[in-house]
Amino acid sequence: MKRSLSPRARIIGVVVAALALIAAMVVPATASATTGTRHGSTPATTKPTIVLVHGAWADGTTWAAEVLALQKKGYTVLAGPNNLRGVADDAAYLRQFLTTISGPVVLVGHSYGGFVITNAATGLANVKALVYIDAFIPDEGQTVAGLTAGTGSALEPALADPTSVFTLRPYPGAPEGVADTYLLPEVVRNSFAQDLPAAAANLIAATQMPASSAVLGQPSAAPAWKDIPSWALVGTRDKIITPATQRAMAVNAGSTISTVKSSHVSLISHPATVTKLIITAANAVG
Repeated sequence: MKRSLSPRARIIGVVVAALALIAAMVVPATASATTGTRHGSTPATTKPTIVLVHGAWADGTTWAAEVLALQKKGYTVLAGPNNLRGVADDAAYLRQFLTTISGPVVLVGHSYGGFVITNAATGLANVKALVYIDAFIPDEGQTVAGLTAGTGSALEPALADPTSVFTLRPYPGAPEGVADTYLLPEVVRNSFAQDLPAAAANLIAATQMPASSAVLGQPSAAPAWKDIPSWALVGTRDKIITPATQRAMAVNAGSTISTVKSSHVSLISHPATVTKLIITAANAVG
């Protein structure tokens, strides 16, 4: 008798199939490198492990197309943990994960994942490159809320009225005044993933992982990019972290900057461009 798949297995299967379909539908954009900065580069000799860290309201399946493409190129690829509970806790969890990997690592973060990799990799000798995809690249003391305020981000109204952007739900052990946040479906469709087909955007809205509201106000610690070379892909149609904000952070971090005509989810809508940048970083430091 054939055993039926669990609900979780069916959801994962649907997400992977949808992402594969999107990757086939989208014509890859060409990332244009615009800034070479203080970090030098050397030819790659050994393929590093690629660790991909998802952002808020997402999980590791958002990297499905990149994982498949990088594996075809012979890279070991891992989806790093991001529990979306708060900067300090999330970074500590990822840091422990990274210490178990032997050999060089290229650490990639999307969106809030940029906060996490910036903090997790500080002082880790095996992390050789940081790659930021439509991401926050915080300096010490900066917060998500502070980097969002006054920028025109679609998240900005939440600073005054969280329910204008999020559905709020309680979770066990939450500190007083803290709740899980889920993006409203219309925010996903209009501002988070507006360059995806409606069905794909609706799938993201339905399957999103919640981020604790604590994420918004917790400050970044000493940034790893001060000692580790970094690359940044700026989505020029990003409404969550505006292009100007992304570029300003990347310049401050001394990142090599590329651009892509994309929403906040270029890892889904332009996976070939994202993969190309990751490989560029890997070749430079491997």
